[in-house]
Amino acid sequence: MKVMKFGGTSVGKPERMHQVSQLITKDAEPTIVVLSALSGTTNALVEISNSLSQADRTAAKEKIDTLEAHYRSFVLDLLKNDDCRAKGNAIVSEHFEFLNIILRISFSEALNKDILAQGELMSTKLFSTYLEEQHIDHLLLPALEFMSIDANEEPQLGSIRSKLTAILDQHKDKKLFITQGYICRNAKGEVDNLKRGGSDYTASLVAAAVHASVCEIWTDIDGMHNNDPRVVDKTNAIKQLSFDEAAELAYFGAKILHPTCIWPAQQENVPVKLLNTMEPDAVGTTITKEAGSVGVKAVAAKDGIIAIKIKSSRMLLAYGFLRKVFEVFEKYHTSIDMITTSEVAVSLTIDSDIYLLQIVRELEPFGTVDVDDKQTIVSIVGNEIAKTENVLEKLFESVREIPVTMVSYGGSPHNISLLVPSEYKTQTLQLLNKGLFGL
Repeated sequence: MKVMKFGGTSVGKPERMHQVSQLITKDAEPTIVVLSALSGTTNALVEISNSLSQADRTAAKEKIDTLEAHYRSFVLDLLKNDDCRAKGNAIVSEHFEFLNIILRISFSEALNKDILAQGELMSTKLFSTYLEEQHIDHLLLPALEFMSIDANEEPQLGSIRSKLTAILDQHKDKKLFITQGYICRNAKGEVDNLKRGGSDYTASLVAAAVHASVCEIWTDIDGMHNNDPRVVDKTNAIKQLSFDEAAELAYFGAKILHPTCIWPAQQENVPVKLLNTMEPDAVGTTITKEAGSVGVKAVAAKDGIIAIKIKSSRMLLAYGFLRKVFEVFEKYHTSIDMITTSEVAVSLTIDSDIYLLQIVRELEPFGTVDVDDKQTIVSIVGNEIAKTENVLEKLFESVREIPVTMVSYGGSPHNISLLVPSEYKTQTLQLLNKGLFGL
């Protein structure tokens, strides 16, 4: 069995849904298809939820009506048979009736999660209706029946495996299954989600749960590139990456793949393929246990970084100092990306300012605290990159014009990271593209 995940742009237009139906029926292998919401839907639902949280029901109603009009038009172009169109419109009516009812309900975080789930529920039901119109045998598999997270918001892979296997065993006559990405149930049994990029996570978890032959992630770009194609003119798709390399790239800014997607597939050694819905014959990127080659593979950048420096002469020979610093970040559930130390200072980076004021307040008794925001981590990733000949020489020669404020080297055999002011991000990526790849 294989898993195929299609993102919002892959199902965002009726003609693309038509194309997806052709892709998922190419092979005879049993397939579980994971769908995101139509492109733009989740953002629209977030805006509706935000308006409701501010008790602005007029604005929420306007946004609901605009989104409903989009779906009515979508159904008209997606389905041609009168009966199927009627069914498609009934699906839209059902979900927008819910959105209109909540205009009269007090806002809560649980309600917010219900609102955000509507996109995936609608996209899968509409796609299922289209498959019915095309007489393609399949089963709509509700993710809320098997996808779950615990009290720490971590997916329960064992539970997912047992529930999903039991459902599949009841339908051994079926070869094609459609399910929702992103949505799940939490420890209380309430509707919840796997956060942004959660459809990738769903696909990987499902692939791990059923020991899939492959987990295919279909997007609008032909694989993971060696640099950011939105910033750099000349980039190439990478044919093969190891799980570790892909995880580094995804975490440090490669937008095609969500960082959480790697872990479940890696646990069960399920190959992950990144493919292009618009160019289905393109080779794409294959992610496996094996790296395929050594050396620099790609460069990625992560924005929104905040650098914090704690300087204190009392650090000299003071055991336990770093533990106390880390405990502050642990207390506020804030992860650290990069860290460098000297005898009298420690510098580190975070990517969230939610608890920044509280963190700084608790760090101040340790010494002088300086904060620099609007920073970017530029990460150079490759297999055994630390052992690659001349890589440091080429790297620092490439960025000699850039005011690099921090360097992380040696913590991972697959990654060298630089911290630069965000205003230098584009220039840094372009210089590295030329210096490391000759492009």
